Amino acid sequence: MAITLDQATIAKLAEHLENAELQAFDVTKITDDYPDMDWDDAYAIQDEIKRRKLARGNKVAGLKAGLTSRAKMKQMGVETPVFGFIADYMSVPDGGEVKFDELIHPKVEAEICVVTKAPLRGPGCHIGNVMAAIDFVLPAVEVIDSRYRDFKFDLKSVIADNTSSARFVIGGNMRNLDELDLPTLGVVLEINGEIVSMAAGAAVLGNPLVAIAMMANELGKRGQEIPAGTFIMTGGVTEAIPVKKGDNVNVRFQDLGNVSFRFA
Repeated sequence: MAITLDQATIAKLAEHLENAELQAFDVTKITDDYPDMDWDDAYAIQDEIKRRKLARGNKVAGLKAGLTSRAKMKQMGVETPVFGFIADYMSVPDGGEVKFDELIHPKVEAEICVVTKAPLRGPGCHIGNVMAAIDFVLPAVEVIDSRYRDFKFDLKSVIADNTSSARFVIGGNMRNLDELDLPTLGVVLEINGEIVSMAAGAAVLGNPLVAIAMMANELGKRGQEIPAGTFIMTGGVTEAIPVKKGDNVNVRFQDLGNVSFRFA
């Protein structure tokens, strides 16, 4: 078994990564200095970042899954996606502006999202439990911004860095789950009026709801659950597309409307 980090090291690494996020500077991946850290260490650092934000008066605005394509998981040698959270100050209104200079090297990805009406808890959570717990489905775009130089990282480093969370934009349309076919739901991502990516919901583990079941099971291992009323981003339907200052982003979601914003 890997040597787990002591509490002082976890606190130090959380401060280091959160400062990089808040002050928009890049760092080298933390596993370079701590090659023996394990998955539990990585989530402990993320939990400490969350604790720091809550202590400052921020709120957790939702949960998110990352690395949700089977091909990507296979490539990275993992069986489950990575999970993180988003904070209230990361929210940008639909049609609004993301301040480019507050970020390091942002990328955008389209996400099918849900809000729950009942808690979900693992182990043993499956897609049927998830379907029963969903209040409604809504579209969003996530702006990810890894704090690691040149986007060079491994999975433990990215979990510790709260899965590159930076900004998110929620669209205005919501639908009941039974009105949608999530695996075939089409998504078109445009930058400055040009289509740069097209995909369907099945890109996320065959069905985005699978990511939520996996999240509940992973949290269950750590004695946590997904509370009722939680906003959940199920992972990128499209790949992450790099953006630059001045870019206008518009994403069209079949049956869920558009989400648009610009990088100012």
